[in-house]
Amino acid sequence: MKKLLVLLLFLFAFSCSHMPFVKKESKEKVQKEEKVAEEEPKPGDIKVIDGVEYVYARNRRYMILPNEPEYTWIRKDKYSPTLGEALSGALGGGKEVGDLQKRIAKLEEEIKKKGLSPQVVYPVQVGSLGLLSSLPLVPFEFPSPKMKRRILIMPFEDRTDYQGEHVGELVARRLISRLEATGTVICVTPESVETGKGEVGDLKSLHDYHNILAVLKGEISGLYTSTSRTLGKEEKETSFAISRISIDIYNTETGTLLKRLTGRNPVFLARETGEMSSEKARIKAIDLSIEVIIEELLRTVLSLDWHARIASIDGSRIFINAGRLSGLEKGTILEVFSQGEEIVDSKTKMPLGRTKGTYRGELEVIELFGVDASIAKVRSGSGFTTSDLVYVKNE
Repeated sequence: MKKLLVLLLFLFAFSCSHMPFVKKESKEKVQKEEKVAEEEPKPGDIKVIDGVEYVYARNRRYMILPNEPEYTWIRKDKYSPTLGEALSGALGGGKEVGDLQKRIAKLEEEIKKKGLSPQVVYPVQVGSLGLLSSLPLVPFEFPSPKMKRRILIMPFEDRTDYQGEHVGELVARRLISRLEATGTVICVTPESVETGKGEVGDLKSLHDYHNILAVLKGEISGLYTSTSRTLGKEEKETSFAISRISIDIYNTETGTLLKRLTGRNPVFLARETGEMSSEKARIKAIDLSIEVIIEELLRTVLSLDWHARIASIDGSRIFINAGRLSGLEKGTILEVFSQGEEIVDSKTKMPLGRTKGTYRGELEVIELFGVDASIAKVRSGSGFTTSDLVYVKNE
């Protein structure tokens, strides 16, 4: 009996001594499961709630409203990748995105150190990172001969909420600065032009009197700015901006619309911090919107054949209304034609342009004078008049 009692006591003690360990193991298992459940989801993760699939993706409102979370759960059937989301997906994870942001910040610092204008450098730098597929990655080829086309930039129509700040004038100035930086065009404004009929809106008069080959009319709309402030040792202000620019390109020879271009900046690049961050973000947004369409704009303008006009004749000297600024040099050979016939499409009744008229002969530039004028001598031919057009001879 004693042996049986001792055996029962031993078994009871043994079981009691092991029960806490069982409970501890179970508790650790529950804590581990809770820890896994509390882990932050990763972009691209999918979960099901009440039978509906949700994907963890970039919050679109985050790009405009900095106080919004960067990522959120979006219904899978409502989800479509945006530019920012495509960036995240292409790079894979947060580390790559962070590295990219550091590279962009480094580029900004390099641009400031070199004293370069951000709107000139951004497309090349960002395009090389593969972020903006819509921006040009192929170097632009200047058509031959390399003569600058003269274009008229009309004031931009302001359809924003900042009309009191003359945003339309600002866009026109930024566009002129950007175009002239390419060295391919000569930009003129309405204030510097008076046509023979006294009307800037008369496209053919601009062509005949001033060698203006194209007129650009544009508008800016959808200009929005979002600013947030963070409090700490130093108050920090951060602003994002977005803008939309539309430009119509008119051919002055035919008076017709050549092309309509529209550009909107990537909002995540139009970010500024510090004092006046809102104003600086708006300017950056405008510059980036211009960059989106600048190459196509240049291709359209430079597709127009360059020509100038005989302005005056004094004996053996023939004065041309184009010179150093347009790209003429001493020794340049010019072919002279009378004004040709305007051709009209018989079905659409739209003008197609003018043919070259009667061939008059050749001139050679012997002197450059003034801002953009030259003097030429006759190499061959005769019967030149002040309405004749001159073209650079292709060697």
